[in-house]
Amino acid sequence: MILSFDDCEIDLERRELRRAGMAVHVEPQVFDLLAYLAQNGDRVVSKDEIFASIWEGRIVSDSTLTSRINAARTAVGDSGKEQKLIRTVPRKGLRFVGDVRTEPDRPEPADTLNSPPDATDGPTRAALQLPDRPAIAVLPFINMSGELEQEYFSDGISEDIITGLSKLRWFFVIARNSSFTYKGKSVHMRQIAEELGVGYVVEGSVRKSGDRVRITAQLNDVSTGSHIWAERYDRDLADVFAVVAAIEPQLYAAENFRARRKAPGSLDAWDLVMRALSHYWRVTRQDNVVAQALLEKAIAIDPNYGQALGVLATSHIFGAHMGWGDMATVAPIAERAALAAVEADSEDPWAHHGLAYVYLFARRFDDSLAEFELALRLNPNFSLAQAFYGVTLCYCGRWQEGDLAARRALRLSPRDPLSALYYGIAAYAQFIGHNYDEAIRLAHESLRQRADFVGGHRVLTAAAGMAGQNEVASIALRELRRAQPNVTLAWIANELPMKQPADREHYLEGLRRAGLE
Repeated sequence: MILSFDDCEIDLERRELRRAGMAVHVEPQVFDLLAYLAQNGDRVVSKDEIFASIWEGRIVSDSTLTSRINAARTAVGDSGKEQKLIRTVPRKGLRFVGDVRTEPDRPEPADTLNSPPDATDGPTRAALQLPDRPAIAVLPFINMSGELEQEYFSDGISEDIITGLSKLRWFFVIARNSSFTYKGKSVHMRQIAEELGVGYVVEGSVRKSGDRVRITAQLNDVSTGSHIWAERYDRDLADVFAVVAAIEPQLYAAENFRARRKAPGSLDAWDLVMRALSHYWRVTRQDNVVAQALLEKAIAIDPNYGQALGVLATSHIFGAHMGWGDMATVAPIAERAALAAVEADSEDPWAHHGLAYVYLFARRFDDSLAEFELALRLNPNFSLAQAFYGVTLCYCGRWQEGDLAARRALRLSPRDPLSALYYGIAAYAQFIGHNYDEAIRLAHESLRQRADFVGGHRVLTAAAGMAGQNEVASIALRELRRAQPNVTLAWIANELPMKQPADREHYLEGLRRAGLE
C-alpha cells in the first residue's frame, strides 16, 4: 500500500519514502514513525503508543523520541515551527494532519534485470517459470503465542526448516528473505506460488508457552490446491530441534533425508542467533553492530556454534566493505571467527561463507572462490552466498560469471529485501564489461529498492562518469558521499580487493571523472 500526502509518498511494501518523486533516505525507526502517524491521522497518537509500536515497548529517552520526530518532519518538508504535517498536541501526543490518500502497490516489471530501460509494466507481475526441480517455499510460521517478543522464535523455526530442506540437492528451495516478505500478510497461495515460482508451499504456526512448544506444519500442492500432509507436534522447549528434524522426513520420507547441520548445544545460543539475523538482514550500520553483540553473546554460551561464528565473521567483513568500519581492525577478528566456525561445524554453509568473505579481503582469491563454492554445495539455495560469490568473481575480473551468479541469487530469492545488493553486483559486473548504460540502469534499480546502499551509489557514480553523463554523475557522487562520508579514491584503491590492476584503474577513472578525489 502507498500513502500519499502533500508531495510525498510512503511505500509500505518497499519501505521507501519518496518526495517529489525522489527517494529520501530515512532511518528505519523514522520510517516506521512516519508510516504509523500517517496511518492513524484520524486521531492523536500518544507517546506511550508510539513507544509500544515503534520500539516494541522498550524504554527509550524523550530525547530519542524528539530526534526521531524532528527527522520525520525534516524528511517530509515539515518543521517543529510550522507543524503543517506532524502536529504536537501538548500533553497528549502527536497527530498527522496532512491529507493522506491511499492507493494499491504499483506493479513492477516481471524481470527488471533483463528488461530494457524503456520496458513498460504490465497490469500484473508475470509468473516466474518453474525450475526443472520441485520448487518449494516455506512461509514464515505464524506466532500464536500472543507475544510480539516471540516473533523471532517462530521465524527461527521457519529458517531452520528452510535450511534443512535446502540440503536436499534435488529440490529448489526459495531463500528465506523472499519467503519472509509475506509475513503478516493475507495473500492467496496461488499468488505466492506465481510470484516466487514454486509448486509447493509449506506453512504453519508456532505456539510457545513456558517450556512447551506446539508446532503445526502443512505442505500444500499449489497446482491442485490440496493439502499433501499436515502434522502437529507438542514438545518440550528443549526438544525444538527434534521437532524441526521430524518435520523434514515427514515431508520427504521417500528421500530418507536427515539434516546434517549440528544443532547448537544451547537453545539460549540459538535464540540469540535468530535475534542477530533479524538485525543483520536490515543492512544498516546500527543493526550490524547490534547483530555482532548478540552473536558474541551466543558464542560465549556455545563456543562451538558454527553458524554463530560464521555470521559474526560475515558481519564484520560486510561492515568494513560498506565503509562502516576499518578493515585492518576487523579482519583479524573475522578471520578468527571464520576459522573457528569451520572447525566447529564443517557442514554449516554460513561457516564457509564467512571464511570465503575473509579470504576475499585477504586477497586470497582462489581460496575465497573455493569456500564460496563449498558453501553453495552445502546449500545450493543460499542466495546471499550466491551473490557474494558473484562479487568475488567480478573482483577477479570474471565479470560474465559474476553477472550470472547475481542473476541466480535473484532467481533463488526474487522478492528478497537484499535484492538491492544483488542488483548492485550485477551493475558492477556490467561496469567491468564496459556496458555503462546497462550498469547505470541496474544501479538505479538497486537504489530504487534501497536508497542507502553504498555499493549501488559507487557503481552508479563510476558508470555515469565513464559514460559522460555528467549531471547523473554529479548527483550520484553527492549521494555516495552522503552514504559513505569517508569515501576517496585512495579508499577505493586500498580497500576494495580488485585482482586486476586494469579493473582497479578503470573503476578509479570512472569515479575520478565524476569528481571524486
